[in-house]
Amino acid sequence: MSVGEARPHEAAALHVTGQALYTDDLALRLPGLLHAHPVQAPHAHARVTRLDPAPAYGIPGVVRVLTAADVPGVNDAGTKHDEPLFPDEVMFHGHAVAWVLGETLEAARLGAAAVAVDYEPLPALVDVTEAIAADSFQGARPVMERGDVEAGFAASTRVFEGITEFAGQEHFYLETHASFAQVADDGQVLVQSSTQHPTETQEIVAHVLGLASHQVTVECLRMGGGFGGKEMQPHGFAAVAALGATLTGRPVRVRLTRQQDMTMTGKRHGFHATWRVGFDDDGRLQALEATLTSDGGWSLDLSEPVLSRALCHVDNAYWIPHVRVAGRIARTHKTSQTAFRGFGGPQGMLVIEDALGRCAPALGLTADELRRRNFYVEGQATPYGQSVRHAERLDRAWQQVLDTSEYAVRRKEIDRHNAESPHRKRGLAITPVKFGISFNFTSFNQAGALVHVYKDGSVLINHGGTEMGQGLHTKMLQIAATTLGLSIERVRLAPTRTDKVPNTSATAASSGADLNGAAIKDACAQILARIAPVRERLGATAPWEDVVRQAYLDRIQLWAAGFYRTEGLSWDATTMTGTPFKYFAYGVAAAEVEVDGFTGGYDVRRVDIVHDVGDSLSPLIDLGQIEGGFLQGMGWLTLEDLRWDTTDGPGRGRLTTQAASTYKLPSLSELPADLRVALLPRATEDGVVYGSKAVGEPPLMLAFSVREALRDAVAAFGPLGASVELASPATPEAVWWAIERVRR
Repeated sequence: MSVGEARPHEAAALHVTGQALYTDDLALRLPGLLHAHPVQAPHAHARVTRLDPAPAYGIPGVVRVLTAADVPGVNDAGTKHDEPLFPDEVMFHGHAVAWVLGETLEAARLGAAAVAVDYEPLPALVDVTEAIAADSFQGARPVMERGDVEAGFAASTRVFEGITEFAGQEHFYLETHASFAQVADDGQVLVQSSTQHPTETQEIVAHVLGLASHQVTVECLRMGGGFGGKEMQPHGFAAVAALGATLTGRPVRVRLTRQQDMTMTGKRHGFHATWRVGFDDDGRLQALEATLTSDGGWSLDLSEPVLSRALCHVDNAYWIPHVRVAGRIARTHKTSQTAFRGFGGPQGMLVIEDALGRCAPALGLTADELRRRNFYVEGQATPYGQSVRHAERLDRAWQQVLDTSEYAVRRKEIDRHNAESPHRKRGLAITPVKFGISFNFTSFNQAGALVHVYKDGSVLINHGGTEMGQGLHTKMLQIAATTLGLSIERVRLAPTRTDKVPNTSATAASSGADLNGAAIKDACAQILARIAPVRERLGATAPWEDVVRQAYLDRIQLWAAGFYRTEGLSWDATTMTGTPFKYFAYGVAAAEVEVDGFTGGYDVRRVDIVHDVGDSLSPLIDLGQIEGGFLQGMGWLTLEDLRWDTTDGPGRGRLTTQAASTYKLPSLSELPADLRVALLPRATEDGVVYGSKAVGEPPLMLAFSVREALRDAVAAFGPLGASVELASPATPEAVWWAIERVRR
């Protein structure tokens, strides 16, 4: 059986040998290819008073300048219709107001520099706190409420309040945004795009061009990373390529440089949160009141569902009887912030984890004891009303980490080390994760697949999910091979295309394997049911190839379209209640750090993780996802520091961290010296494909353990019972300032 085998990624050999092709590799093979370059505005907010393309045509090699006047359909690249493709009002520093097509990229670049544009600068809001002060908000303002919050606080013996602010995060996928488009002889438009949502890219391209969806085909061969940044943001770049190809009759390529990608595309939403939390004498949570304000940037994009998921994860793993959490989206003059692995879940969880970390010393409890004391137990429900199934798995994973990491023994060793070492302190922390799996927009929880069995017994599968390095295709091959009872070598997978499987959902919300895997299983089951009489006639030992050949001769259909919809989901966005998730994924991590008191620099010495993936479809893939997700979360919480120019000078609103030289990413050198990952045993999940659980997003939040370990180490520099406020990201600089505060 292929499911459950520890297999390498299906394209691993292609990746490491450099043979794997990506969107831009395909583009560069085309004769007559034109290259696109943006005309970027040098203001965070301004009105375009004049745009004259004429000077660009004096540059040798410039073929066409694309402006709003060229759009035959709708001049908008957003699903909320609030993102003009060619704007007359600049909304962020680097906003593209026109695109130049050239015979070479250099010709297009010089042409873009020659386009004459006049701007009338306007006031710009750059920081979320500025937007709050200016009452600059957009979109829905949801409130999630359960119980009687005031009664909960009245019954609390200890009440604390605070502000938690934390930054966004740059996706920094290895492959920047890339698309190219060609037009067929009958006017059909074929777009190759590095996109997590081919169907939505198809829809946006179609409405920009004034076409129906069946006249546009979008294909995604593979992506060099996505992390959510290619769910909504690729559509405009694909539309520019398609518009250029339609107007010139030649293939057009859009491929952003790293600097363009960082200055033009959205990030994880940063948040500003105010909170008040109440505890009883035993340190049990009684009430939580919070306001979460996300920095949405200039347009809505996915800010509303991101905020909704943040509210739904503010409880993390903890039972809070009385809750009132309000959410709002600030409108600022920055890139439109977008989906990022975890999709608001990490932001919501950080609020409660920060509160618990700060309150534990004042309650006279260790942080690990405070956390465990408040875990959900079977029979309890979330603030939005969903029952927390398998809550005991959280406790089981927690205990496994405590045991295998020798937590208690190491705690004593660390305390002894800290007593003897005045300038280098160690910290140890353990944190839980409870993460809901499904799109919180119920309609997206569906998927299709197409499975072909050829006369020689070989099998070709198509599904609606996209491969961004996460191993989705590997799992889909394993599911098809297992369902059909074949070796995996008999199955091949074709690139994701909108003319093969229509109306697909984004590959996001960690649901790619759940949805597409179930659709493939459905298609395979249909084929098996059709050929069952042939199998019965030829005998149980008849080779697959003989059965298929005979089925063909008997005129039995050997291909099938599979479909899956997640059952049992409901969500009322107005009351913020329902059952939005199929299940919860659980995980626990313990981290040990050592901090230098002179510099705030630190090392992550050891991390122990136990994570619940149900019955793993592909253990090697899942381990890779857990390790990668954890490290990406650690980057967000400790290293990656997005900075915008907030001065009143001419550079106001400019992203100052716009390259790898100024934006610190986690790499091999940041990996814990000792990283131990285990999958939670005895964790079969019913009602999902082969008992498995999603693994894409939940591990990112295991990194809270590192942030809390840093808090623990910082506290060791101060008096016993010191409460530590720690900035996020907790860079060495931020850690040093935290040390200075506890020393004082």
